[in-house]
Amino acid sequence: MNDDAFWALIDELSRRPGDRDERLEWLREELIRRPAVESVAFQVFLEEACEAADTRALWTAADRVEGGCSDDGFHYFTLWLVGQGREVYESVLADPDTLAGVPGVLALAGRHRDAWHDDEWPEWEELDYVAQDAFDELTGQEDDEGDEFLDAVEELAEERGEREEGEVLRGSRPEGLAIPRLTALFPLRSSGS
Repeated sequence: MNDDAFWALIDELSRRPGDRDERLEWLREELIRRPAVESVAFQVFLEEACEAADTRALWTAADRVEGGCSDDGFHYFTLWLVGQGREVYESVLADPDTLAGVPGVLALAGRHRDAWHDDEWPEWEELDYVAQDAFDELTGQEDDEGDEFLDAVEELAEERGEREEGEVLRGSRPEGLAIPRLTALFPLRSSGS
């Protein structure tokens, strides 16, 4: 699998009908049709895409939309962003304020976060597990707690020259980054709102 093949799967995933679980099942089936090493490569590309999205500017945008973002929440946000497809992903990385034009974000604007359904939140934790599920099924490793898969992902990432530990950019979020469209859609609310 190369970068284009990874994004072709993601783009198809983003266009699939159905809810997130149905779309993930489609992706799992697609990965099961391939050699197990493809699941490993998919995970490496997914992690690289999430790492590239780990910027202060994007954290600020996610924080604005979600009304606060934990470390895990931001990771799940980056997974959701990847799941939107390559064009949206690259556009948002270039300018996080373009999130304001993403249909899934627009659908949330003006609604209280308590009213957002689980499937509407711009987070997609489960996308992080689909490659391992496919790998485990292909290799019969369901009982090894993912050790073989994680070892294979680490080995391939090292072969690709990727850093084991990404630079943490979220520690101090800068105030005042220009995200006027998102700010208009998701104004700050008083603690009583």
